[in-house]
Amino acid sequence: MEKNIKFILNSEEVSVDVDVRKSLLDLLRLDFGLTGAKEGCSVGECGACAVLIDGIAVDTCIYLAVWADGKNIRTVESFEKDGELSNMQKSFAENGAVQCGFCTPGFIITATEMEETGECFTKDDIKLALSGHLCRCTGYTKIVEAAEKGLKNSCSCNHN
Repeated sequence: MEKNIKFILNSEEVSVDVDVRKSLLDLLRLDFGLTGAKEGCSVGECGACAVLIDGIAVDTCIYLAVWADGKNIRTVESFEKDGELSNMQKSFAENGAVQCGFCTPGFIITATEMEETGECFTKDDIKLALSGHLCRCTGYTKIVEAAEKGLKNSCSCNHN
């Protein structure tokens, strides 16, 4: 059974007929060609498939596409503007927080969610927020540091 849904995808209004059993991850990757969100675990444990839905990081492998109806969805592909990386993307690149890159978009999604709140976060806050993501290449130190530095660039608080 299919259902027509309408939502905002990376600042563009879209309408699509979708199988009611299809995940948002499959819709984004297969129907829209947005491959930043990756299928890692398929059970919402690794964070590789995260996107922002109404400003909140959500694992799309366990989120039905029909639930996107009326939502504002942003994928990591939307962060770059006119060839310029977002603050958080730059921070991850400049601070060596990327190895194979499979998990990187999910980490950047969650760090961007934090950044867009305008709040300030401690290192422990950052570690807790990023704890829903798995990386098989690093020891997380550079990822946490990159998020911390990116957040310092976006607020005036003192980070500990």
